[in-house]
Amino acid sequence: MPDPRFFTRHGPFTLGAIAKISGASLLSDADLEYTVSDISPLAAAGPDDLSFIDNPRYAADFSASSAGACLVNGARAQEAPPGMALLLSETPYLAYARAATAFYPDIRPVEAVAPIDPTASIGDGTRLAPGVFIGPGAEIGRDCDIGPNVIIGQGVVVGDECRIAAGASLACCILGKNVRIYAGVRIGEPGFGFAVGDAGFLTVPQLGRVLIGDGVEIGANTTIDRGSGPDTVIGAGTRIDNLVQIGHNVRVGCNCIIVALVGISGSVTLEDGVVVGGQVGIAGHLTVGAGAQIGAQSGVNRDVSAGARLQGTPAVPVRQFYRQAAYLERLMTEKKVRKDG
Repeated sequence: MPDPRFFTRHGPFTLGAIAKISGASLLSDADLEYTVSDISPLAAAGPDDLSFIDNPRYAADFSASSAGACLVNGARAQEAPPGMALLLSETPYLAYARAATAFYPDIRPVEAVAPIDPTASIGDGTRLAPGVFIGPGAEIGRDCDIGPNVIIGQGVVVGDECRIAAGASLACCILGKNVRIYAGVRIGEPGFGFAVGDAGFLTVPQLGRVLIGDGVEIGANTTIDRGSGPDTVIGAGTRIDNLVQIGHNVRVGCNCIIVALVGISGSVTLEDGVVVGGQVGIAGHLTVGAGAQIGAQSGVNRDVSAGARLQGTPAVPVRQFYRQAAYLERLMTEKKVRKDG
């Protein structure tokens, strides 16, 4: 369920209304008047929730889900658990985008009556530099330093002893204690989610949060997108360098190191203690096992086992990478010798 501090829900809607909104068709035995109150990911959904499945990676979650209703391609309908109402669509993600937009229309800016909203709470010993904006219902802990022109949005929670440098913006997020955020960081902006329809692209509402653990440091101009439904999570003690992009639903474990210019696609999991070198790209929906190390400028396109050390594009074990490099160099040398001879 999306956090009501950040998102305003419309509805509830009957299945008949959702079918009309989404362009899906109900199975003949479905109750048109059955009401759903919210949308939720498959693994978290309850009997009053609508969910969807489009990626086969989540087939097990679909079969075990408690969702009251689900948008699904007809070819997968037989995998549904008993009692789940099915709305069939050839494009379930597009249908979900339409339904989610009905439940959660675009977030409209809250009209501010003062730079520090009177409903916000600020802990003892916290220092605010000039130009700080703090939105309605935000909670700032004690002994924090908030730098010039920082924007802390509606409902955001900042733990004790945090340091937020100039020009950073925080939305739809909850920070633990002793978090360091450097200049220009953007946390909680919408993830890159859209469905493709006949009329072009349809933006999918991003209804999750960003949860940041104790002792995390986030370098200048890094961006961390909020989740699309599940949350984006950064584990305690993790260090993130400058100019890193972390997509929606990413889960970063504890005590990870992510060096500058890394791009992590949506729904990636980095387990505890992972080290990612500069300019690495990681494709979506992958898992990087605990303690793995990925060398600079690598491209990761498959799951990585715990403790592995990878290098290159596509990323391969380090020893294999250097053998490949040596082999290519030998081929080039032999070619040059034959040409010169």
